[in-house]
Formats: sequence, C-alpha cells, structure tokens
Amino acid sequence: MFDCQSCLSNRELSVLYEIAMHISDSRDTIKSLEQSLSVLKQSLKLENCAIYRVEADEKLHIYVSNGFNKYQQTVSEYRFGEGATGLAAQTREPVVIPNIHSDTLFLNKSGNRSAEMVSYIAVPMIVENNVCGVLAANLTKSTEINFDETVKILTIISSLLGHFLNSQNILSQEKERLTDLKKYYKMEWDSKVHNFGDIIGDSLQMQIIYKVINRIAQSDVTVLVRGETGTGKELVAAAIHKRSKRADEPFVKINCAAIADSLIESELFGHEKGAFTDAKEMRKGRFELANGGTLFLDEIGDISASAQVKLLRVLQEREFERVGGNKTIKVNVRLIAATNRNLEEMVKKGEFREDLYYRLNVIPIDLPPLRKRGDDIRLLVNFFLARAIKNHKKQTIITEEAMEILMSYPWPGNIRELENTMERVVLMGSDDGISAEDMQLLLPALSSNHLKIKE
Repeated sequence: MFDCQSCLSNRELSVLYEIAMHISDSRDTIKSLEQSLSVLKQSLKLENCAIYRVEADEKLHIYVSNGFNKYQQTVSEYRFGEGATGLAAQTREPVVIPNIHSDTLFLNKSGNRSAEMVSYIAVPMIVENNVCGVLAANLTKSTEINFDETVKILTIISSLLGHFLNSQNILSQEKERLTDLKKYYKMEWDSKVHNFGDIIGDSLQMQIIYKVINRIAQSDVTVLVRGETGTGKELVAAAIHKRSKRADEPFVKINCAAIADSLIESELFGHEKGAFTDAKEMRKGRFELANGGTLFLDEIGDISASAQVKLLRVLQEREFERVGGNKTIKVNVRLIAATNRNLEEMVKKGEFREDLYYRLNVIPIDLPPLRKRGDDIRLLVNFFLARAIKNHKKQTIITEEAMEILMSYPWPGNIRELENTMERVVLMGSDDGISAEDMQLLLPALSSNHLKIKE
C-alpha cells in the first residue's frame, strides 16, 4: 500500500499551484509576491509572512510582507547570524522557534508579536548556491499543519519564490543596463562623436594593420593604438570590437583628455549618491556600461596619477569600487587604449606608471600619419567628398591639378583635417570644379614648402 505520510496534502498542492500561477505573471514583481504571501495566510493560516532580501549592505531587509506596516518593515532588518531570520541565512537551513514568547532567538524587532501567535519558522532562499533571502512566517493557534509540514511546504515555496525573484532581478539589471547604454549612445550621437564606418585605405602600412586586427580581434588581449591626432585610432578600436566575440556587446568610449582630472575617476568607475557636491544620484561609470563588451580609452596618456592606480587594479583584478562607495564591482571588459603621446618618455619622467604601461602595451598598433599613406589620400578624398556632396546636396568635382595639391599636402591634422577640408570644398566650390588655385585658397596653411615636401 502506498505510504502518503511524506506526501503533500491536496491543500498544500493547491497552495503550490496558486503561488505558481501568481509568479507566472511577471509584469509586477511586488504584486505577484504579495499575492503569494496572501495564499500562505488564507490557505495555511500563517501570519506575518515576509520575504527578506539580501541587499547591498549585506543585511536582510523585508522586500514583501503581510501583517507589517511601513515602520515595522523598516526596523525589521537582520545581519547574517542575527536572530532566527539571520541564523537561517547564515546556516542555510530552516530555523524553527516552537515558542516565540520564551525563546530569545526570536528578536521581535517589528514589535508585532501577539498572543495568538505561537511559533516562528524562517527558511533560507537559496539560488545557484547563494542565499538571496529568507522566507519567514508565524504559526498561530489556528494553523492546522505542524512544524514538519510547514517547513516542508515553505522550503519548496522559498525555492520557487527565490528563483522568481532572482529572474526578476536579472531582468531588472538588464533593463537598467540597456537604459544606461541608450543614454550613453544618445549622448554620443548628440555630441556628434560617431564613426563614419570601417577604415579606408589600401596602402602597405594599412594592409599590415588589417592583418594585426584580424589576428587579435577574437582574443581578449589588451591593445594600445598609437599615432598622431586624427589618424583614426578610434576606428581601429571599433574595427577590433566589430570583429571580436564581443561584437554584440557594448562598445563604450571615453576621451581622457576631454575630462577634468577631478572627474575622470567618476567617469571611469561611477559614483555613489553624495560622493561629492554634484553627485545627486548614483551613476554607473564607463567600465560598468562596457561590461561584457569593449572599453576604448582615448588619449590614455592624459589620465591622472590617481586614476592610473585604479585603472591598473581593474586590469589586474577586474574589479573596482565606485567613487564614494565600498562595494566591489566585478567586470568583464576588453580594454583598448590609444594615445598620441610618447608613453616611454613619460615613464622615464615619472609621469606615467611603468607597470600600467606594460599592462596596456600588450599588443601595440602604430598608425602611420596620412602623409605616409600614399594613394590612400586619394581614396579618402573621394570618400569624404562623396559624403559631403550627399549631406549638403551640392555637386562639385576636384580637378586633377587640385588633387595633386591634396596628395602633396603634409596633412598635420591627418584624416580629421582632410574630412573638414572636403566639407569646405563642397560648401565653397562650384559646379565647374575645384582648380589648383581654388584649392590653395581652401588650404590657407599651404605654402610653397608644403608643396615641395612629401615625407
């Protein structure tokens, strides 16, 4: 004959079914959990049911409850090991207090103990081998199931609610991450700091760089891109990211030279509310925004000494704390840095940490200046000219004589200067085309020496 002593009763199975139905609706987490606790009260006659959640301060705080007012919820917080609730979290085992009126382990922080209440049970909520909270309830004189049955049903329910709560937390964090990224990318777009596409160029120097990019893209190795201002260091970083296994994750960038020394740490690592005068709310830094993806640190040679120390720690330990905070945050970020400065000379002068330099300079990529890229100048001229014509809806052509001037010009501002020059060509040019004389007017810095020199 089948022994049903260890089976769940029909009533208990009904409770599980009702709770499962409530948490299947994930549109409102709080409401779903409140309805689940109401089932425990109505069907099992359990009072003061509460879900304690482990918060950032490593304490157990009431997340959802019935039978507690707002003040009682606030004061009912427990450290791990404190009282029956904290003990359940610490030992990872259910804690049963048979008589709450005589057992000092029942701390009654909320002060809502009544004569009707008899016992207290706290069951840990364990998800992926981590305690995320505690499910607790009082047994009263009208509760019909005994300790063993209550522990058994609450253990099952704690697992259901724990996994539900964990799933909702993951979804909430992902929504928050996407919201932060949306704000970040909107900020990037609004400030017109956006790429024009993949790198353009067929010169031997660029062919070598393409081979390096393809060879290292799939790894997580740190890359240091070096070159003069305007040579396309950001494009190289973007090309590495696009071809990496992180291509579907964020590509976050920051220009270290454009941010004041007093703010660079907050930009990189984020800050807690009240960390400094203008910190009115918590803000995530670029490392958190780039988690899972790639972080591009442009002009790394301009980073402050204190930020260098923290950056070195992130590279070594993959963790950091926000400014004004003490919670350690772990990140999985691929780092690409860029500079137009001589870091070796800065190391000798003590302006840049030697250990950080070696951490960054794992794979160096040296970009050639535009004046050394030969026919790539012609390719870039045609590319930017076509784009400017499309943007301004104005047709113009560059004569071969004018093109020769462009090919001979040393381009001290490199690709960025060439792009701006093509904007001027389209805006100032005519349908008859740009002659050599016109080009010299459009390049006021051009001198006879520039025409003779082709490095």
